[in-house]
Amino acid sequence: MSRPLLITDCDEVLLHMVTHFRDWLGEAHDVDFAFETGQFAEALTDRRSGDALGADRVWPLLDGFFTEEMHRQTLVPGALEALGRIGEVADIVILTNLGDHAHPWRVDQLASHGIRHQVVCNQGGKGVPARAIVERHNASRAVFVDDLPVHHASVAKHAPEVFRLHMVAEPKLAPVVPPAEHAHARIDDWPTACDWIIERLIP
Repeated sequence: MSRPLLITDCDEVLLHMVTHFRDWLGEAHDVDFAFETGQFAEALTDRRSGDALGADRVWPLLDGFFTEEMHRQTLVPGALEALGRIGEVADIVILTNLGDHAHPWRVDQLASHGIRHQVVCNQGGKGVPARAIVERHNASRAVFVDDLPVHHASVAKHAPEVFRLHMVAEPKLAPVVPPAEHAHARIDDWPTACDWIIERLIP
């Protein structure tokens, strides 16, 4: 018998990332990261010159963080408890935008925080892989949680029957990120989100 399904992102949903990325950039690279602006690609500046970093420097730094510094990331409050409640009634898959080479790192990282669920790596929009996950699980109902509006638009296009919850769990970032147009709801804390999710999975 098929079960309901939660598909959730990791960074800024289950684990905090941007604050730790900012700290590492300052410590190791003399780079300031004003993530509170909500403009990720334009928010990194060289401390010595004051110049904004181009994409040719930003993305390698991001890759470097995930290669070397994932141990810095901390658990979002309430996430572990919420997954425990949801896992009693539904399957859980973590859909994370990292290269396949990072899959074992992410599995081990999440396990170190007590999160042991299937992890699927992806690059690009999440609509197509979300559709594939729903079909593979033959899910009776499904909820998708992510912090990036672009992924809600992708899931709305490719798996429109999936309920979509926009969550930005970083308190310093959430106020400058508007609700995703293609999400059904915006909730930034797990205790409230957990109730919303279960209500959609078990109507």
